[in-house]
Amino acid sequence: MGTTLKNEPSKWPFVVYLGLVVCSLTVCFTTTADAGNSKDPSDYLQAGEQDIQRWREMKFGLFVHWGPVSLMGVEIGWGRAGPRPGRSSKDNRPQVPIEVYDNLYKSFYPAQFDAKQWVQIARDAGMKYLVFTTKHHDGFCMFDSALTDYKITNSPFKRDIVKELADACHEAGLKLGFYYSPPDWYHPDYRSENHARYIKYLHGQLRELCTNYGKVDIIWFDGLGGKPEDWDAENLIKMVRRLQPHVIINNRAGLEADYDTPEQNIGKFQTERAWETCMTIGDQWAWKPNDSIKSLKQCIQTLVKVAGADGNFLFNVGPMPTGEIEPRQVARLKEMGDWLRKYGQSIYGTRGGPFKDASWGVATHKGNKIYVHILNWRSKTVTLPPIQTKIIASSLLTGGTTTVKQTEESIEVTVPKAYQQELDTIIMLRLDGPAAEVKPASAPAGLYSTTATASSVNPRISHGLKAHDPSKAFDGNFDSYWTTDKNTRQAWLELDMEKPATFNRALISEPTHRRAGPLHYVQQFELQHKDGDQWQTFARGREIGDRLELKFSPVTARYVRLNILKASSAPAIAELQLFAPDGK
Repeated sequence: MGTTLKNEPSKWPFVVYLGLVVCSLTVCFTTTADAGNSKDPSDYLQAGEQDIQRWREMKFGLFVHWGPVSLMGVEIGWGRAGPRPGRSSKDNRPQVPIEVYDNLYKSFYPAQFDAKQWVQIARDAGMKYLVFTTKHHDGFCMFDSALTDYKITNSPFKRDIVKELADACHEAGLKLGFYYSPPDWYHPDYRSENHARYIKYLHGQLRELCTNYGKVDIIWFDGLGGKPEDWDAENLIKMVRRLQPHVIINNRAGLEADYDTPEQNIGKFQTERAWETCMTIGDQWAWKPNDSIKSLKQCIQTLVKVAGADGNFLFNVGPMPTGEIEPRQVARLKEMGDWLRKYGQSIYGTRGGPFKDASWGVATHKGNKIYVHILNWRSKTVTLPPIQTKIIASSLLTGGTTTVKQTEESIEVTVPKAYQQELDTIIMLRLDGPAAEVKPASAPAGLYSTTATASSVNPRISHGLKAHDPSKAFDGNFDSYWTTDKNTRQAWLELDMEKPATFNRALISEPTHRRAGPLHYVQQFELQHKDGDQWQTFARGREIGDRLELKFSPVTARYVRLNILKASSAPAIAELQLFAPDGK
């Protein structure tokens, strides 16, 4: 299956034998330790609350996907052609023949790699931790594993990348995380009749990573939806925690572990369980020549939205074959760091809310302060839901003046247009009590719905999240969306506001694709309200695109429907918001 096996067959039996010996000792050690431990074994499946809290407070980390595949400029792991045991569907991305891909390491010599420079880039970006791909689905190890010859120290470069990065992180005080893929499309035992032997190999490599590189703060699995028994996950996690007692572990090895990992999208507002959005700075995880990269506005607003929804942000770069991170990516990260040095108090150490994300933006809080992040202005005033705690002071962190009016019905924040910032306008509200005691509430960006239905829903599940149900069109978050099954070209989306409300303005938006920009699938639509048993049309249009605003004569109704009459592809709606005549 792999080149090492073909070209050096005499080495593999010894390597497997050595792996079995090491891992057998691991199993014996674990079993013996368990016998003398009075703790419930399930305690090992979750990290301590203090460890999770420390990680949450860091908010921002650097993700690095790198390996010999950078020589080809295609996606790591997925760029390898050939069988992918455990995967039923083919991938349409560019692929490299196995005999070429598996031999790339023999030409891999990243002469400009400097672990300390990478760490400094992360620190300059305001990042507090780094997660590195020690082994991706292609099976190539970027560390000096004793259990395989398919590793970086057998390349012309010969150096242990993981050790150099670990040492640099420890020296600089940057928290260290290891990405490790349980799937392995290179290993001959993976999902074969000898899969049990592969599990011992997997456990042996995690033991190496958790033993040979000092303190490890994060283990980031990428199990492609595998079940716990696929990796003997319970014993795997128990072993990791014995070796690294303060480590936190993500949810991609078949068990929930410590935190969720929405990928390439911003997670929903969630405070009861920790989570982290992972996202690329460009289109691809690994290095891609002439890749498009996100604008500073996209980068800052994504970070802010993630923090406002109570998550962490793991932002990915893919270094070049030389070992350097591409200069324009470094420049973008530096710009983020410059912004954080000014306004990081509203991000680091905060929790999301208490105002839930809405079309105007998000809120974070810490101590007795609420930070209101206005990302989208439509007038000089934003109306927030009421809180019982008294606001005793306010200021505009981004410069200028603001007026805040608090009543029993709402909080009105007014900022003159001259002081409204394109990236983020930050208003600090000081309370006479702890902000954490303020119950999270939906901000009235529009008239909110508690019940949403649709003619159909795309059933695709992404990392355990139902990403496309109708409620996503009414959650105030432009990064989530409702969409239909792929063959639909006509559809309807309906909201129930629980009681009649009056409105004379609507905002409708299709999602923005990270590569193609705003979608323009809808070609003809109408807005309707229910009058008795009949649906009455009160507004019509053609294209929707990004944040289409409609004005019409006031309508009073409880039920409202967006009726999509014609679309070029499966319709998708990121937001449908209705506004009262006074704009509140």
